[in-house]
Amino acid sequence: RCSSNVKYQRYSTLVKGQFATGGQFQIIIGSGTVDEVYKYFIQYAELQESSKKEVKQAADQKMNPLQRLVKMLADVFVPIIPALVASGLLMGLNNVLTAQGLFAAGKSLVDMYPQIADAAAMINTFASAAYAFLPILVGFSATKMFGGNPYLGAVMGMIMVSGDLLNAYAYGSAITENTVPVWEIGALTIEKVGYQGTVLPVLAAAAILAFLEKKLHKTIPEYLDNLLTPALSILITAFLTFTVVGGVMRTAGDWITNGVLWLHDSLGAVGGFIFGFIYAPMTMTGMHHSLLPVDIQMIAAGGSFLFAIAACNNVAQGGATLAAVLYTKDKKMKSIAVSSGISALLGITEPAMFGVNLKMKYPFYAAMVGSAVGCAYVTLTNVLNISPGAAGIIGFVCIKSGGMLNYMIGIAISLIVGFVLTMGLSKMKRFSKA
Repeated sequence: RCSSNVKYQRYSTLVKGQFATGGQFQIIIGSGTVDEVYKYFIQYAELQESSKKEVKQAADQKMNPLQRLVKMLADVFVPIIPALVASGLLMGLNNVLTAQGLFAAGKSLVDMYPQIADAAAMINTFASAAYAFLPILVGFSATKMFGGNPYLGAVMGMIMVSGDLLNAYAYGSAITENTVPVWEIGALTIEKVGYQGTVLPVLAAAAILAFLEKKLHKTIPEYLDNLLTPALSILITAFLTFTVVGGVMRTAGDWITNGVLWLHDSLGAVGGFIFGFIYAPMTMTGMHHSLLPVDIQMIAAGGSFLFAIAACNNVAQGGATLAAVLYTKDKKMKSIAVSSGISALLGITEPAMFGVNLKMKYPFYAAMVGSAVGCAYVTLTNVLNISPGAAGIIGFVCIKSGGMLNYMIGIAISLIVGFVLTMGLSKMKRFSKA
């Protein structure tokens, strides 16, 4: 149904906003209440519940190819974010324990209290696991998304980070020293190199694996299916990955990551300003999900600048929403703005963006400018994150220890500019009736 024909906001205090995306019209209620509303809606509207698969299929039919690609990436990476967040928070804790100069000049907490050294080492081991074995997580999630057996996808991920292979992080030095190990099979010479910290090679392997598995299920007789299909799927996929697909996709992933890093390094604060200005429109369309693979690969390589940009955007949206509380004459809007503004400061922007800022328009414009200014600062000071997480005021735990202060300054700039500019725009005649 066309969203312009849906009139709801004056009739329910539950509704915080609405938007149309990905072929779906969505009403924002809130994570704590939506389940109860859904139960009553199904009961009193006398409708049958649709499965997630049915809803997904209906929405996918209305998407263009770019939207489908973005949704595919989201379907793969969103489920594994909790694992990466857990790992990242532990990395942050380890940074606090081992960073020199954070609590005393030239010393870390471990230097000051040697008795906690083993505890810090243990936490570091726990923290590094998710990124060390990232292909296993991606392999499981991606194969499931492509319609294959996720456990076979996990096995494929295990193969790609096997201890029998040269660690991917040592590949560069091995090439320089001409010591890359190989398999020699007939006329073929295949490099024995792992795929630690990579994303695109695993996505490609998962797609091939799922395709082969489904084809083999249809081809192999039922009495041999359970025996041969898994083995052949793994064997063929692994062979293709190490001979052709993996190398091509590793190079493609490096090009994409290096391209994003080049823009960051070359354009500096100007690039950060532009990125911050367009980040909110990207979020509206879901395009920000397309950055997830790049973000994860950069984190695995040592640090990503994308988290700080997302945080500046979120906090700017929150600041603009809280400023709107002071000027809107709509009591319901005031109520929504308070709760959604606080949520945005903590990293959840949808209620603020769709429920307040886009409706009133000028807070959204102000937030875009606030985000741009804050992003220019965090880009100029090279703030990097070591994990994904809640991109807001508490997100400093995800930041490399040397950039925590600049991160807080950057989001403070975004908050203040978004807030003050919203107040200024609200005094203009064209916005005064909002």
